[in-house]
Amino acid sequence: MKMKTGVEQSVYAILILNMLPDKAVLPGEAISNQLGASSTYFQKLLRKLVSADLITSVPGVKGGFKLRKKPEEIRVYDIYMAIEGQQSLYSSMGVLSDMFELSEDSHTCCLLTNLMEEAESSWKSVLKRETIESLYEKTKRDFPQKLQMLQEWIEENMVL
Repeated sequence: MKMKTGVEQSVYAILILNMLPDKAVLPGEAISNQLGASSTYFQKLLRKLVSADLITSVPGVKGGFKLRKKPEEIRVYDIYMAIEGQQSLYSSMGVLSDMFELSEDSHTCCLLTNLMEEAESSWKSVLKRETIESLYEKTKRDFPQKLQMLQEWIEENMVL
């Protein structure tokens, strides 16, 4: 399984938006530049995050983006779902049925289906435990000086 880079970029974009003061917004282009993301692709990510009610878009010359929910309410899982969607990671191709020449009406299941569903459920539960608030706390602990530099960048690029 390989997740799209959009999930990673979206998590860090929301982490940045978490640092905005009340009533301030940050332009999407500024965020995409900070993350080294393609502006066109990043705009699509932002639209998905807005559609998922994780962030708000403020239109206009002084527009930009800000969090819609509190950071403790935004789980990494929510961001993943907004970007990747509901599809399951595994879908049986019927190899077992072909290999054993099973008829279509025999109610057999791929041997891997239950295993893959259990694995997917496990990693999703881990993503559900982690929030933007918890990631922010880890960032404060592990990168205090870099976080201060990021805060200065935000203050230079935010719109009130």
